[in-house]
Amino acid sequence: MLKLNVIGWITLALVIIGSINWALVGIFDFNFVETIFGEMSPISRLIYIIVGISSIYLLVTAIPAVRLRWRETHRPHPA
Repeated sequence: MLKLNVIGWITLALVIIGSINWALVGIFDFNFVETIFGEMSPISRLIYIIVGISSIYLLVTAIPAVRLRWRETHRPHPA
């Protein structure tokens, strides 16, 4: 299990919510954020920016941790 701090969990939740929104856009042509806050309103733009920063945060922090964990579990056995 990946160990995340509070910021990590918040960013993970935001990225999941953002990806669900994009799935709704792709499948049903329904943008939940724009429906609630208005098409490209300042609040909608802020939400998109926060979700984008969250995804960058996860890329920078979580992906290297996953790689390190994979390396630790897939080390060659000494002969």
